[in-house]
Amino acid sequence: MTNNESFVDLRKYDQSWFDRGRPGWYILVWWFVQAIAFPLTPHFASGWRCFILRLFGAKIGKNVLIRPTARFTYPWKVTIGDYSWIGDDVVLYSLDEISIGEHCVISQKTYLCTGSHDIQDPAFGLKTGNITIGNGVWVAADCFVGTGVEVGSNAVIGARSSVFTDMPPAQVCWGSPCRPQYPRQVKIENV
Repeated sequence: MTNNESFVDLRKYDQSWFDRGRPGWYILVWWFVQAIAFPLTPHFASGWRCFILRLFGAKIGKNVLIRPTARFTYPWKVTIGDYSWIGDDVVLYSLDEISIGEHCVISQKTYLCTGSHDIQDPAFGLKTGNITIGNGVWVAADCFVGTGVEVGSNAVIGARSSVFTDMPPAQVCWGSPCRPQYPRQVKIENV
């Protein structure tokens, strides 16, 4: 095959096997509700956004903060633990399960992506995989977290990092591709 010939034949693309978890009409209702209800609510109305997400099947813990510009593809595939924050313009592309632990911060413009494609498949087949974010993790601004990634508890992912493989717990990590840099140290307050 020469460089001018295509390896990919998108006429063969087929995702009929893929289960979105709800019927098409339900998904359309969700997208409509999210498009209207989220951006029109003020920042302080996070409880209302959490309520809407729960109505559509998301498992949302107590005192979770979700900004009005956050986007959830399929909320019934999302779990967010207590006291976690989801920042402005965060995208949870939840073709598969996304689990975010307690006391986590997912900062603005971060993209959690549970879907990809098989680049060796001429039909460009869809691939999905869970994303798991452990307790106490901070994913800083404008990061990409890819399909099948697990970020260990208390890790920090530095701004604009691209995370394609698992990151260990209690490490400060950054880069593209993201790599552990040094252990995370936490100040202990004197009581």
